[in-house]
Amino acid sequence: MLEQIFKDPAAAERWRSGLLGPHLDSFVEVVSDLGYSRSSIQSQLWLLRALQEWLERSRLGIADLEEPLMERFLDERRRKGRLRRGEARTLRRFLGLLREQRVVRAPEPTIDRSPVVTLQRRYEGYLGRERGLAPATVARYWPFLQRFLVERFGAGPIHLHELTPRDVVSFLLRHSRSSTPGVAKLTATALRSFLRFLFQHGETRSNLAGAIPAVPAWRLADVPKFLKPEEVQRVVDVCDQRTPVGRRDRAVVLLLARLGLRASEVMTLDLEDIDWRAGVLTVRGKGRYHDRLPLPTEVGEALAAYLRKDRPHCATRRVFILSRAPHRGFAHPSTVSTIVRRAVKRAGLKPAMKGAHLLRHSLATGMLRGGASMAEIGEVLRHRLPNTTEIYAKVDIDGLRSLARPWLRGGER
Repeated sequence: MLEQIFKDPAAAERWRSGLLGPHLDSFVEVVSDLGYSRSSIQSQLWLLRALQEWLERSRLGIADLEEPLMERFLDERRRKGRLRRGEARTLRRFLGLLREQRVVRAPEPTIDRSPVVTLQRRYEGYLGRERGLAPATVARYWPFLQRFLVERFGAGPIHLHELTPRDVVSFLLRHSRSSTPGVAKLTATALRSFLRFLFQHGETRSNLAGAIPAVPAWRLADVPKFLKPEEVQRVVDVCDQRTPVGRRDRAVVLLLARLGLRASEVMTLDLEDIDWRAGVLTVRGKGRYHDRLPLPTEVGEALAAYLRKDRPHCATRRVFILSRAPHRGFAHPSTVSTIVRRAVKRAGLKPAMKGAHLLRHSLATGMLRGGASMAEIGEVLRHRLPNTTEIYAKVDIDGLRSLARPWLRGGER
C-alpha cells in the first residue's frame, strides 16, 4: 500500500524500516478505505514518522503506546506550535489498529461505580428490557433526571428513600418557568417514568409519580408550519445539480418532500432498502416498523444520479455519506435537518420552522388542499393512529371558514 502513496519503491521501503514501519501498510489501507486523499495520507504518515522519532528519543518501544503517552506527544507538539487539526484523531486511529493487531494491549476497562452512574445503568436497562423504549428515547430522559438528582442530593450520597412529593413538584415548577411547553412536558414524562421505576424496585416508600402535576400542552394547539408547493419546489431547485454535494442534497430533499420521510429515516436508509426492479423503497420507521413505499420517478432519478456519480467508495451500506473523509453515514438526524435549513435559506424563504419536518408537514398540507382525505394523508405519512393526522385539518382554512356562522349585525337575531 505504501507504493500507492510514494511512487519511488525505495522510499516505500525506507518507511517500512522504522519502528512503526511494519504497520504502515495496514494503516494506509484503513485510511484509504475511509476516503482520505493521497496528500492527506502523506500528512498522516509524516505525523507517524514524528511519533516514531519521539519514541526513539525517549527510548520507548511500540508496546508502550497508550493514551497517556499519546497525550504527552501531542502536548509537546502543541507547545512547539506544530500541532495540526485532526492529528489526535490520526493517532487514535493508529493506536486502534495496533490493538486490533494485538501489538499493543487493550486498556483495562474502567467501570464507573459511582451511585449516579450505577442508578443510570439500572434505569436504562429497565426502560430497554421492560418498557421496550428505543435507546434515543432513553438518552433524552436521563439529562433531566441527572439534574434532578444533583439538585436534590448534590455531591453527597443519594438516599432515594428521602425523596418527597415536595422535591418533585418544586423541581418541575422551578424549571418549567424557563422552558418551552414541549421541554416541560418531556421533563414531567421523564420524572414520572423514573419515579415509577424507583417505586417498583423498592427505592421509595410510595409512588411519587402521582405528585407530578400535568403540564398544559394542549393537543392540536398549534397549526403545522408548512411551505406552499411552489416554495417546496424552490427548495428542491436550489440544490446545485452540477456538484456532488448538491446532487446528494437534492436526493435528500426529494425524499423528504415527495415521500414525507422523517430525518431519521433518511439517515438510516441502506443500499439494500432500494428495490430498483420493483420501484419500491423500504423505510425503517418509528417503533421499529418497516414500510414499503413506491419510489416516484423524480426521487428515483435523483437517487440514481447520486449513487452512480457521487457516492464515495466506502465500507458502510448507508445510502447517504459525508462528502469529506472519513467517509461514513450521517451520525445524527440533525445532519439531514441541516441540509434542509441551508436549502431553505438559499431559496430565500423564512418559515418559522426550517428543519426536515417542515417538508413532511408541507407534503401533508399540499395533499389536503388537493382534496386528499385524512385517511389518505395518514397512510402516506405512515401514522399508526388516525388521530395523529387530525392536526392537518386545521390548515384547511377554506373548509373551516365554510363551517363558521356569519356574525350577527346589530339588531339581528
